[in-house]
Amino acid sequence: MNYGYYRPGLPFVVKNLIIINAIVFIATMFADKFMYGTFSLFYFSSPFFKPFQLITYMFMHGGFWHIFFNMFSLYMFGSVIENYWGGKKFFLYYMICGIGAGLVNELVMYLQIAVSETPGLVEAALNRVPTVGASGAIYGLLLAYGMMFPNNVLQFIFPPIALKAKWMVIIFGVIELLSGLSGRGGNVAHFAHLGGMIFGVIMILVWKSRNKLYSDRM
Repeated sequence: MNYGYYRPGLPFVVKNLIIINAIVFIATMFADKFMYGTFSLFYFSSPFFKPFQLITYMFMHGGFWHIFFNMFSLYMFGSVIENYWGGKKFFLYYMICGIGAGLVNELVMYLQIAVSETPGLVEAALNRVPTVGASGAIYGLLLAYGMMFPNNVLQFIFPPIALKAKWMVIIFGVIELLSGLSGRGGNVAHFAHLGGMIFGVIMILVWKSRNKLYSDRM
């Protein structure tokens, strides 16, 4: 499998993001009510909402497999992108994708309330729903990988198929859109995932227009 731009060792930002996520996850195991109530992202009208949650929520996770798959994806794709762009540019991109995903999630909840026949009840319910996870930022990384290395072939274990990166991004994006529109998927914030991809493509197009996409310049 060709992942793109390889250098030996774990790059600095990816390594520290994984460490921070692991520390927060362990802390949550011992003080879950405080951690979820303080650092998860709540709807902006919720009494639990704080502006800093747009950053902290992406370091929170809902369980072992949630953090495992996010950190594995961060390692696999984030390492390539950080090695190519450099740490500062990579960190900026990662954080903006995560914050953007949170903002899109807030917007979707606002629209859910606006179109509801019982807006008060819906808002009261949404005010108590925490959003956690680095998935929005991770989807931004998948988008970046697909745009930077579109013809790299990725071999999946399950299902056992090989796909070019550009098709992987398109398929993942369509799945998230259809899942979000259908209202299926349980507690998964599908539109937040799309938000990470949207903010990612905006940043990449801006950098490309300024001839800064294929360098470590911001």
